[in-house]
Amino acid sequence: MRTTHQPNQPQILVVDDEASNLQLLRHILQDQYRLLFAKDGPRALELARTEQPQLILLDVMMPGMTGYETCKLLKADPATAAIPVIFVTALSDTDDEVIGFDAGAVDYITKPVSPPIVRARVRNHLSLVGVDELKKTRLEIVQRLGLAAEYKDNETGLHVIRMSHYARILGLAVGMTEAEAEDLLHAAPMHDVGKIGIPDSILRKPAALDPDEWKIMQSHATIGGDIIGKHQHGMLAMAYDVAVTHHEKWDGSGYPNGLTGEEIPLVGRIVAIADVFDALTSARPYKEAWPVEKAVEHMEAQRDKHFEGRLVDLFFKQMPALLEIKERWAEH
Repeated sequence: MRTTHQPNQPQILVVDDEASNLQLLRHILQDQYRLLFAKDGPRALELARTEQPQLILLDVMMPGMTGYETCKLLKADPATAAIPVIFVTALSDTDDEVIGFDAGAVDYITKPVSPPIVRARVRNHLSLVGVDELKKTRLEIVQRLGLAAEYKDNETGLHVIRMSHYARILGLAVGMTEAEAEDLLHAAPMHDVGKIGIPDSILRKPAALDPDEWKIMQSHATIGGDIIGKHQHGMLAMAYDVAVTHHEKWDGSGYPNGLTGEEIPLVGRIVAIADVFDALTSARPYKEAWPVEKAVEHMEAQRDKHFEGRLVDLFFKQMPALLEIKERWAEH
């Protein structure tokens, strides 16, 4: 069974072996949502895969495949794992709820259902789905903007992947939370987005840049900040700091603002190390890849000059993880 509504309405899959329960939930929800119905677990799994509803209301006590078993299978399938599941059940003991949450459910509604509670719980969880989708969309836009910068540059996409993972590893080593390090992983690819604003004649020049050209090239840090814009918090705020400050140096000899020491945001100091390490150990049209040992020696010589010494120590303590990333995303 299904009802037909406007295509922009959220779609909900309702699963229950009792027709009367399906009719009750239809009556409660049909004015605001597009509804799909299933009377057993196998049909629910099929509809979840093919229709990709935004939310599933799932009975627990069904003949054959129980709701718990159905939920576990939904969560085990990458195609349906992200769809939130709310159990609608007469089982209301704490132990039953624990089993449900362990199976992957996000909420419980007990029978007999209250229409206002059903509507409120559905609305709340769909709002969370909307927030998650917005985050994914924002992240995809950021990643594609980073990709646009790569088209302008002679770097490869693999460079951006490697240096971003190096930055995440160092972020965790210096004490960032998992969430902060994940934001850094996604912010780091934006470090050179300002190169979009640099003329190709300078960006792709095979010879050394003259002083005027070098001044223009240095402006990519400021341009990157202008493109990303200033933000109060989160990944985009981090991306701004990365773009503007990843060429600053610990001793104040960097650009664009000649910041020194801890005036440079932590994420800028981290990305500077990750970016240089990958640049040194990767082949470019104008240079061979350096052996890791030579790169380490060079960067050690730059401690407390280009790089913060503490971060250099932490970075190279992570060498097994760094080499794993280097191998996984090697140029071929």
